[in-house]
Amino acid sequence: MMPSLNMAVFCARPLGFLSGFSSNSVAMAAAMAVSHRLRDLLTWRLTAPTHLGLNLCLRPMGSSAQNEASKAAPSEAPDHNYESLRVTAAQRHVLHVQLNRPEKRNAMNKAFWREMVECFNKIAQDPDCRAVVISGAGKMFTAGIDLMDMASDLLQPPGDDVARISWHLRGLIARYQETFTVIEKCPKPVIAAIHGGCIGGGVDLITACDIRYCAQDAFFQVKEVDVGLAADVGTLQRLPRVIGNQSLVNELAFTARKMMADEALGSGLVSRMFPDKEAMLDAAFTLAAEISTKSPVAIQGTKVNLLYSRDHSVADGLNYMASWNMGMLQTQDIVKSVQATMEKKELKSVTFSKL
Repeated sequence: MMPSLNMAVFCARPLGFLSGFSSNSVAMAAAMAVSHRLRDLLTWRLTAPTHLGLNLCLRPMGSSAQNEASKAAPSEAPDHNYESLRVTAAQRHVLHVQLNRPEKRNAMNKAFWREMVECFNKIAQDPDCRAVVISGAGKMFTAGIDLMDMASDLLQPPGDDVARISWHLRGLIARYQETFTVIEKCPKPVIAAIHGGCIGGGVDLITACDIRYCAQDAFFQVKEVDVGLAADVGTLQRLPRVIGNQSLVNELAFTARKMMADEALGSGLVSRMFPDKEAMLDAAFTLAAEISTKSPVAIQGTKVNLLYSRDHSVADGLNYMASWNMGMLQTQDIVKSVQATMEKKELKSVTFSKL
């Protein structure tokens, strides 16, 4: 039951065991008693299920208020200090990774290719993070590779002969591929929020994400053929699986034409489109917050098995799933989730252990 708070009772008890003390002592004891009861009341209110509908003045913020607060003052995520990225704690259990070179249209320089790997490896091991939103600062998502910064690596590779130069370039390309593969390897769901241009390497990046939203001003370009090379860090491998239309993929990759937002929505490259960047980010953070209320054992296990099944036969996927869940079914998260459902509680009121 809810602790009662009857101020009149507290103020009318200078007798009995308090009668032997001075008036100051009595007043102090009464004040301490009131303080303890207030503390009990506050503790009860802050830990009580929200479905009880009690009309008390101390109420946790609603999701819209929480979003406003997080947008107003996002806090820098600890241990995430980068030149090309900005990582903030958007709200509880949700990180916001921004491509953060707006003056260069978020072009992907040498630091970016290294820092993305470091960033998502840390996120993968962060027990407080349950979902990630990735977006671009400034007027667009990204202009793709920073050719001026990367020219020396790509056009003047070291080596004494063709074999040694090729060996070096193969290792370099494999490292660049890992920059986006690390997003897939991260067990936390990653939501891409795209506005303005998403060009070249930007398409490689978003196709490695789990969910894609875009603003109405977004456009997408597989730009590599226009600079004399075949896309080599993920687009040609992932885009066909994302949209399921090989003819359209071939058209985009052979011509480097722009795919506008409405076509991206119709083809399945993105799942939702919004009128502007602000509305898109609001929706992305709302989705991330919803995901973060679920069992991390369930969410991360779902991502791992979705990706495994994508790359294997149905039979292999089912076998892997059986092996996975023979351990994961023993989690207390199932008991907590079922109990919340039976008690008609919202799942967000359940506290799941970190993972």
